[in-house]
Amino acid sequence: MTCQNCVRKITAAFQEAGIAGKVTLDPPAVTFEGNAPDRAALSAALAKAGDHYHLKEGAGSSLEPAAEPHKSWLEIYYPLLLIFGFISVVSFKGADTWHDWMLHFMAGFFLVFSFFKFLSLTGFKDAYSTYDLLAKKWNGYGYLYPFLELGLGLAFLFGIYLQQALWFSIVLMGFSSLGVIKALSEKKKIRCACLGTVLNLPMSTLTLVEDLGMVAMSIAMLAF
Repeated sequence: MTCQNCVRKITAAFQEAGIAGKVTLDPPAVTFEGNAPDRAALSAALAKAGDHYHLKEGAGSSLEPAAEPHKSWLEIYYPLLLIFGFISVVSFKGADTWHDWMLHFMAGFFLVFSFFKFLSLTGFKDAYSTYDLLAKKWNGYGYLYPFLELGLGLAFLFGIYLQQALWFSIVLMGFSSLGVIKALSEKKKIRCACLGTVLNLPMSTLTLVEDLGMVAMSIAMLAF
């Protein structure tokens, strides 16, 4: 399991099958009071939650994603790199200076990344709350964050309130990077929520590069 959305789906599947168990994310497991139900019944109920879950027996019953073929770094992050590449190329349109290019790039970045988050606001909120410092404490921040990115994207696209948008981008992305740094330092294996939950990307230094890259661009545009 990678997020609270997984916990909800599995819990709902068990309840529908009349199985009483407590599902947890950390560790990814389900525990029962007394004897555990028949393994076949558990597997049947779990299949309704998603065919990428399976049981691993231990002190309790662990819930883990089915094993996937090993992928290289490039294969894992190809979708993200492709998005960056397209935004980078499109940003040259009508850009007479590097300042113009950065403005176009930041508009594209925030609009595209907010779009993916809007595809599943609840899924994004659950994934983001696993590492963002504020989203952990305030449930509503995960719902608000995509709107903040959308607002920044529109400000950069139409050139409105640019000074304020640049300063806000520094604060927003700088603060977001703190949660990423903490997760990376603790070597947690969690899902990156930068593109919502449509693409299953693991947290890595690339996430930190995204956040700090936006901070660096905002500072550069303010300075020059």
